[in-house]
Amino acid sequence: MTDPTTPGGGPTDAGRVAPPVRLPLLRRAGWAALDWWYAIRWQVRSLGPTTADDYRDGDGQPVVVVPGVYETWHFMRPLMDALHDRGHPVHVLPVLRHNVRPVPQSAREVLATLEELDLHGVLLVTHSKGGLIGKYAMTHDDDRRIDRMVAVSTPFGGSGWARLAPVPHLRAFRAADPVLAALGRELEVNTRITSVYGVFDTLIPEGSELAGATNVRLPVGGHFRILGDPRTRTEVLAATDPARSA
Repeated sequence: MTDPTTPGGGPTDAGRVAPPVRLPLLRRAGWAALDWWYAIRWQVRSLGPTTADDYRDGDGQPVVVVPGVYETWHFMRPLMDALHDRGHPVHVLPVLRHNVRPVPQSAREVLATLEELDLHGVLLVTHSKGGLIGKYAMTHDDDRRIDRMVAVSTPFGGSGWARLAPVPHLRAFRAADPVLAALGRELEVNTRITSVYGVFDTLIPEGSELAGATNVRLPVGGHFRILGDPRTRTEVLAATDPARSA
């Protein structure tokens, strides 16, 4: 893995933020096109025969996946496949549907599901808005059922594009949104979070650095296609190592 101070990116110490990377306009445009093509393909693939039941068996640490807004759990399948192949039972949350409800409401659904399934020591694996839902759940997890979380491309500090959004559930990603601002003040759980993001994000130009977390910047561009990158799978699998949860 490359050094965090180089343009390639890489892991940083908790609380340390890697410097920004300047990228040519053509490269960013190319990555954006590939990113949206990736998203379209996975929307189509969500209509396929794979079911949540295919992932529930295993003796390893239980995993719960939380996708982003407008996404079903199928978007998370590249990571789910890797985790399930390592023996982890992976659970999804059909109750979230396309994940357009407010973060606090969805976080309560996460906690209710953990209680219903009697899951403990859970690793949350999340994407985009799912990371906000996961962090909110961690801050209200009185039974400490959640061990830690890997958040991929999550707008912890908000997104500048959100102020231009045509609907309220997308404008909620503004940095000034009350829920997002309150989450930013919740620092204690950050040490149990790994934030994975690329050098360029189509929807989060500010990036996904989170103070106090393990920040991993990968040399990949896009908001969605990072989910299918093998380096992302490596980081997710590494988070199942108890040595990484200290």
